[in-house]
Amino acid sequence: MNPHAVHSASPISLLRCLRDNRQLIVRMTRREVIGRYKGSVMGLMWSFLNPVFMLMVYTFVFSVVFKARWGDGDNESKTMFAVVLFVGMIVHGLFAEVVNRAPSLIVSNVNYVKKVVFPLEILPVVAMGAALFHSLVSLSVLLISFSIFNGFLQWTLLLAPLVFLPLVIFTIGVAWILASLGVFLRDVAQTVGIVTAVMMFLSPVFYPISALPEKFHPWLMANPLTFIIEQAREVLIWGHLPSWAGLAGYTLVAAAVACVGYFWFQKTRKGFADVL
Repeated sequence: MNPHAVHSASPISLLRCLRDNRQLIVRMTRREVIGRYKGSVMGLMWSFLNPVFMLMVYTFVFSVVFKARWGDGDNESKTMFAVVLFVGMIVHGLFAEVVNRAPSLIVSNVNYVKKVVFPLEILPVVAMGAALFHSLVSLSVLLISFSIFNGFLQWTLLLAPLVFLPLVIFTIGVAWILASLGVFLRDVAQTVGIVTAVMMFLSPVFYPISALPEKFHPWLMANPLTFIIEQAREVLIWGHLPSWAGLAGYTLVAAAVACVGYFWFQKTRKGFADVL
């Protein structure tokens, strides 16, 4: 194959690529998930235990040591704080897992660039598929915990896919950009980890928006995770309908980011072989 060939960067070609390679994406996602725990005694069970352990640590630190609350004062139970916090962890974890891996997706798969005919553009999609699997496991832990502590589940949880979908689209768009930049600028991989860590503490994962002075609210809302975290809590915890107007606006922005990211990736991929 010609590694310098020009590839189409239109949204139509993107949809066609996802359709034509859907079976390959599923197989690679399955291999990605299984391969992560290959050789360990407990295997996939770690995907369940890891979020539980982190939830316990964060809950103790922020609800016991720092005495953080979500507005109910001393009457709020630590279990309710835990599930509310867990929603923020799931949203941030989905975003951070894909974005942190994105700069190394091409660098770690040199053979796909030079020696085989392979649709490189699906690698961020495969990374998102693996991240979605772990998020679904964490979401299952959340729903089981919520039903045990409260004796019921909110019917609005059925709307959760509509809340997460815009974040998935946005994250894949960012991953395309970072996957390309990671080939030419190796420092990107180091920087991205810092940025995603900062984004966790600059979004309402461990505290409600109301805990900050009002003058900081616009900055908090500028974080792309803030809106999704708040809407996820509305449908999963509080039983409220999401902001349809907000989701529509977020989806339009996410689609624009995805198109720009795909365009950038396709236009720069012809230089991958020269660098690698």
